[in-house]
Amino acid sequence: MNKGHKKHITSIFFIAFILSVFFHYSTAQAQNADARKNIQKLASVLQIIDYAYVDSVDMDDLVENTIVSTLKELDPHSTYISKEELDRTKERLEGSFEGIGVSFQIFEDTIMIISAISGGPSEKLGIMSGDKIILIDGEKAHGEEIDNKFVMDHLRGKKGTIVEVSIYRHGVANLIDFTIVRDKIPVTSIDAYYMVTPEIGFIKLDRFQKTTKKEFKESLLSLKEQGMKKLILDLRGNAGGYLGTAVDLSDEFLDEGKTIVYTEGLKSPKDAYKSTSIGLFEEGDLIIMIDEGSASASEIVAGSVQDWDRGLILGRRSFGKGLVQRPYPLIDGSVIRLTTARYYTPTGRCIQRSYENGKDEYYRDLAERWKKGEMVSVDSIHLPDSLKYRTNNNRIVYGGGGIMPDIFIPYDSTWISDYYVDIRKKGILNKFTLTYVDDNREELTNSYPTFASYKKKFNADDKFMTEFIAFAEEEGVEFVEEDYESSKQVLTNQVKAWIARNLWDINESYQIHADIDIPLQEAIKILEDGSKFVEMKINDGIGH
Repeated sequence: MNKGHKKHITSIFFIAFILSVFFHYSTAQAQNADARKNIQKLASVLQIIDYAYVDSVDMDDLVENTIVSTLKELDPHSTYISKEELDRTKERLEGSFEGIGVSFQIFEDTIMIISAISGGPSEKLGIMSGDKIILIDGEKAHGEEIDNKFVMDHLRGKKGTIVEVSIYRHGVANLIDFTIVRDKIPVTSIDAYYMVTPEIGFIKLDRFQKTTKKEFKESLLSLKEQGMKKLILDLRGNAGGYLGTAVDLSDEFLDEGKTIVYTEGLKSPKDAYKSTSIGLFEEGDLIIMIDEGSASASEIVAGSVQDWDRGLILGRRSFGKGLVQRPYPLIDGSVIRLTTARYYTPTGRCIQRSYENGKDEYYRDLAERWKKGEMVSVDSIHLPDSLKYRTNNNRIVYGGGGIMPDIFIPYDSTWISDYYVDIRKKGILNKFTLTYVDDNREELTNSYPTFASYKKKFNADDKFMTEFIAFAEEEGVEFVEEDYESSKQVLTNQVKAWIARNLWDINESYQIHADIDIPLQEAIKILEDGSKFVEMKINDGIGH
């Protein structure tokens, strides 16, 4: 069978599939003559193009574009996902991939190992931070052509398959050869957890994936063993994930029988999710941190905690995504994620922002918040009385466009200078800290055998930062003293945090950054003082 004939057969199958799928849903959910007529019309157009169009047409692309264009007319979150993209999404949300188990960066055209993932095949073989992969299966693995796709294509693979790598290690004359058997590698959803004071624990959650419930329980238990009585949960920038995971996480804070969230749509009956009696932190003061990047599942957790007066919400208004998508698989392994319902907090708030004026305006919302002054002043936020709701303790909360925090923290941009922006745009922080750790790893590990000693003793003082400034100039960033002084506190902190990340992990990086994290420091003050919980009628879970 020739290639053109195969393409022709493929397009017929696609058209037939579209026809059958749309017929199925039209007869099952919209039994009317107009719906069937329009479905037949669409299939007829595609068939006519396939058989009669003057030039050759990639029917697969045409069908795909038709699906994408159709979904764009519905709402901002109904989408088409190709099979390849779906595989990547599953990997991110299901919490694992198969490969050699390393965190890496492309540094000066070379694959540099940032860390070997704990328990993975690379760590077991002794591959270390700072190692550079020079050969993969005997072939050159360095140079201008090396990018993230190259690394993924060559190092990821099915569990049980073998890859040979040759590594350059600082101080070792010859390349070191490793035979690595690929394995399943966990992808964690918790970036950091640690004690910020002897009684206050901190957990930074990056996404809501399948493994989050287990990770969260393990983190909570570890913090409790260290004496935690109060908790800060950081959901800033957390764009969401699985609805079920959000329900599980909310359940950790609420006692039995409380509605966490309910979903409802025109063709989806009301479905309420309630808390059980097995939460690990149903008692103790709680603050949840959110911002404009907190969406979907993050808003479910924040909304349920706020509506039941279980904890304080601190930060800025969340994104405002309250639409539920259900995946519908297509014949080639792709899916459409179709919005089928809205979700509502226990008080009945729909958090979804309006999209009636089109997608462009919908996605300009963040710019509009800046324009109106909402990011820096709570007085700039004006919401109508129609969006007022009452919590369990009769406090006023708002719906209609994200979760409004109980305690507003403005965005602080006073430290952002043109010099700092250039530093970040050109990746200077990353390049400098990677180079510094690579050149001084042995000295650093000898001087700071533990993270605690590093945090206490390492100082990015003026002499040290002179090296950083010189490095930046060599990379094309001109020094501007006034700008540098404006950004100095943040820059010195970030240099110290990035070095810590290269020596240990992201958990340690967060602990360094905590010193200048204004919202986090405010949360700590509120928990230590405790009066806000009484003033705002927030219960600690005891006796409720």
